[in-house]
Amino acid sequence: MNIPTTSQAVIEREQQSMYQVYRRLPIAVQYASGCRITSVDGDSYLDFLSGIAVNALGYGHPRLLDAVTRQAQAFMHLSNVFYQEPQIELAELLVQHTGYARVFFSNSGAEAMEGALKLARKWGNTRGKTEVLAFTGGFHGRTYGALSIMAKPLYKDGMEPFLPNAHVLPFNNSETLRDAVNEKTCAVVLEFLQGEGGIVFATPEFVTTLLELQEQYGFLIIADEVQAGAGRTGKFFGFDHYLVKPDIVTMAKGIGGGLPLGAILMAQHLETVWDKGMHGTTFGGNPVACAAGVVVMKELYGGVMRNVHEVGCYLRENLNVIQQNFPNIVEEVRGCGFMAGLKLSVPAAPFIEALLKRRVVANATADTVIRLLPPLIATRKEVDEFVIAMQDCFKVYSEQENIN
Repeated sequence: MNIPTTSQAVIEREQQSMYQVYRRLPIAVQYASGCRITSVDGDSYLDFLSGIAVNALGYGHPRLLDAVTRQAQAFMHLSNVFYQEPQIELAELLVQHTGYARVFFSNSGAEAMEGALKLARKWGNTRGKTEVLAFTGGFHGRTYGALSIMAKPLYKDGMEPFLPNAHVLPFNNSETLRDAVNEKTCAVVLEFLQGEGGIVFATPEFVTTLLELQEQYGFLIIADEVQAGAGRTGKFFGFDHYLVKPDIVTMAKGIGGGLPLGAILMAQHLETVWDKGMHGTTFGGNPVACAAGVVVMKELYGGVMRNVHEVGCYLRENLNVIQQNFPNIVEEVRGCGFMAGLKLSVPAAPFIEALLKRRVVANATADTVIRLLPPLIATRKEVDEFVIAMQDCFKVYSEQENIN
């Protein structure tokens, strides 16, 4: 069989065999290394998307490859009827560094959220608490429980009905939150730093209101840290930027370093809610993925999070300069660390295309936000390369539109 060696040929093959639900970039990847991907056409791209926050250590990290190889040679899957050292070691690291009491491993962020909702509902069952609240702008996965606590019509229209007793409220609206919470509230789910919602932090006032209501009504707080967690903001969790300790945390993406891995972390008062057999998974906590997760954790606390903080500050300084240079295009610089965004006054999609022509990969979210999720190992050199390309995109647009 002759394998096509151009991106266009690969694209044509994909369109003949795969369900067309993805808006793919017109690139067929041959290999990747560090912060760069190379197409089958031989073009090299700076990757400031990193698998949508998955490839925390970039591509081809030597310690990650070594751990995955050694574990694959030992065993790739046993099922959860056996005790497995990679699972235990990763769980121990998560407990040690986060202060949570127990860990349950899943395959993905969506699965982690489904499990978190089940855990919360089980906890609330004997307390007369059944209502789950979440917020606009949040993204929690594509499964039915996750969709039930999201507001985006594209993901939901025509696929009703969703879970009962699940309600979506306006994000960062304390008054609406106060009106919605009552004795039947079981859990409140939120991203403290929304990713798909446009790189938007919960306001301090909103978080304070949430904590006051929890004190009054005794519900659980579920933090979705699938995108903002695993060191992406320069702290391990996005909510670490607040004085808050959620009862349940969902993780995925970066924690597996490129392999499918999710996790639910739970506070001590929830560690006996489930009994044996009440929840489970065939593939969750795959030993190869957990071996990768161990490396990710050690690297994060061995200097990578410090890099995110330091280089992330450098990135923000440069994004602020871009905003100053193009105030009619860039309304706001958002986020922190390596989870950053440029809020534009115009649609972001054309600038993603323009960046791609300059061999830089990013993406658009919330229609008008350029989202930046570089590998956590990115250096000032990669930031400089991105900034040059971004400035050039805005300069060309300004000249064409005569707006600056």
